[in-house]
Amino acid sequence: MKKIEAPTLELAYAEAARHFGCSVTALQVEIIQFPSKGVLGLFKKSAIIVANLPQTSPSPLSPEPEAEPVVERTETPVVYEDDELVLGDKFYEQDDDFEEYPDEQDGDYYQLSAQECADEVKEQINILFKDICFDINEIGVSVYDENTLLVEFTGPDAALMIGKEGYRYKALSYMLFNWINAVYGMQLRLEIAEFLKNQEESISRYLINICDIIDHEGRAQTKVLDGVLVQIALKQLRDRYPDRYVAIRSTRDGGKFIIINSYHEY
Repeated sequence: MKKIEAPTLELAYAEAARHFGCSVTALQVEIIQFPSKGVLGLFKKSAIIVANLPQTSPSPLSPEPEAEPVVERTETPVVYEDDELVLGDKFYEQDDDFEEYPDEQDGDYYQLSAQECADEVKEQINILFKDICFDINEIGVSVYDENTLLVEFTGPDAALMIGKEGYRYKALSYMLFNWINAVYGMQLRLEIAEFLKNQEESISRYLINICDIIDHEGRAQTKVLDGVLVQIALKQLRDRYPDRYVAIRSTRDGGKFIIINSYHEY
């Protein structure tokens, strides 16, 4: 019997399977605590399970399973050169599943114009944050483009809602996007005390050298970027290089970076 704690139930189940050396379906699992993302980064809870592998005696008539061949695995070294991430001779491939705001959503939404959506979201979001402890102005909601709403937090304490390393910004962005996109089918652009504007300017300056490498060599990759920054960089690079393969990849420790290459190489 093994007690396991992990950020999600999926990771907890995977860790249990790894610990017992079996598939997830062979385990007996009791969920002690369901995970919770909390509110604005607060009151977050991990998943806690207790897993056990039942002992089964093999049938005397059953043949012994053949031993599976051992496949030797080689690890690709991760090296940094002048803040550039190099993974041996090849990129570490992973599905490009880190899109924070998908381009298309299926479902039924209110049949409202973009401006009507903005007006309704503005009314409801100000009710939602009416009793917040931060001193902020009325929350502004406007139409950024035909598919996107711009939500702006301003006021004396607005910057406090960003949080250290932007953790509150990311939590608030995730919460508001899932509401606005699910109900209205709109995308979200969240601005808190010019945080997004400053991040975009910072990424633009960083990408100058990356773009020079792409223009001369045809391919490049960024350093590991934070979750907010990697999305900003992805959009800027795709806008600048619409004819190239631009995608997010992950290191083995979960860091995110962007590769830019020619489509024919994939």
